[in-house]
Amino acid sequence: MAHPKRKISKTRRDKRRTHYKSNLPTLATCPTTGTVHVYHRAYWVDGDLYYKGNIVMQKTEAE
Repeated sequence: MAHPKRKISKTRRDKRRTHYKSNLPTLATCPTTGTVHVYHRAYWVDGDLYYKGNIVMQKTEAE
């Protein structure tokens, strides 16, 4: 099993860990509706649920 030869200082360890940052989600524009949405997610437009430019669920009107 490998063992470190010297102790890694807290400063050196923390410098390495600063590179882990949260990124903004990638956004896409729907070719059908023109709305901006998050990739690989369904999105609502005027009461209809879209995914990849196709209607997945339509709004039903109550009588």
